[in-house]
Amino acid sequence: MLSTDFVPGSPCWIDLGAPDVEAAAAFYGAVFGWQAQPLGDETGDYKAFRLDGKVVGAIGRLTEEGARPAWMTYFNTPDIDATVKAVTHAGGSVRTAPSEASDEGRFAQLTDPQGAQFAVWQAGGYPGLELTDAPGSLVWIELYTTDAAAAQNFYNTVFGWTGQDMELPGGGGAYTMLTPKSLPQERMFGGLMAVPEMFTAGEKQPYWHPVFGSADCDATVALVRENGGQVSMGPEDAEGVGRLAVCNDPAGAEFVVLTPAPPA
Repeated sequence: MLSTDFVPGSPCWIDLGAPDVEAAAAFYGAVFGWQAQPLGDETGDYKAFRLDGKVVGAIGRLTEEGARPAWMTYFNTPDIDATVKAVTHAGGSVRTAPSEASDEGRFAQLTDPQGAQFAVWQAGGYPGLELTDAPGSLVWIELYTTDAAAAQNFYNTVFGWTGQDMELPGGGGAYTMLTPKSLPQERMFGGLMAVPEMFTAGEKQPYWHPVFGSADCDATVALVRENGGQVSMGPEDAEGVGRLAVCNDPAGAEFVVLTPAPPA
């Protein structure tokens, strides 16, 4: 369950690095009904995605050399400098050192030891997402990694997450559900899964991707296809989870669409 009551280590922001901001904004507007609006005169191409007036994410021009279009997840921290030190001490690396975002807060761009990129946010005047856990908003995040045990140890060291292991249906392997430190399991926000075959066959690095809620997964997937996106898996039913599909926007950024299963 994702919440906008942000605590240390919880996801608090997502943004999309896109080679063409206007084209990407048009795609996500058609699929989820999002409106891309400037956050302020000084933000340039960086815009907020809003749904019914509430911020569900943001989009900016892809600027890192050699980077592929992708969604970035930001985790809340009360002390960004201490978190960055913890990342480097645990074997991660810093892509962008802590930087000011006006008086809204501070951010840093980081990479875990297996190569998955993420970011951290220390709120000033702006805490983060205004809508989560609803259709058209972020409902879950997932890490695909080449070494689940090492990744879990890294993020536990940095953020103090707790993990609950489960076996995926149909022999799909182990999946670890993640919860912020000192919170009950119903506040879990994401999952971690080892997928070695996926990466040994190509050059793709481990990565985080967002899961967006939908009232009708099949209808949303149809909109993905109609607007130039691709579907790499599904739609299909996952027992106890819901109906989901793994999608890519026209530039190749991956996301998941999920219609959650009704409560038991």
